[in-house]
Amino acid sequence: MFTRKGSASEETMKQLLQELKKKIVEELQLEDVNPDELADDTPFFDGGLGLDSVDLLVLVALVDRDYGVEIFSRELGEKVFITLFTLAEYISKTRKR
Repeated sequence: MFTRKGSASEETMKQLLQELKKKIVEELQLEDVNPDELADDTPFFDGGLGLDSVDLLVLVALVDRDYGVEIFSRELGEKVFITLFTLAEYISKTRKR
């Protein structure tokens, strides 16, 4: 559903990804994770950050609070919370703030 595109907004996407990495590590208190070392394609769950359903709820709240973007269904969440990049791309396309 979400694909990388070469565009003038690549720098904006880089900034958003960096910001998201820092916020996620902070918000979830991932003490053993350095946000600067996370790859853009790091998965949220299996083999990646290893998050659970409670962590997911915290991320949904963070995305809503900080970016004005609602993840309103399980189906949407399954498409958006794949990797850091898929989340950043969804935020970039739908953000209100």
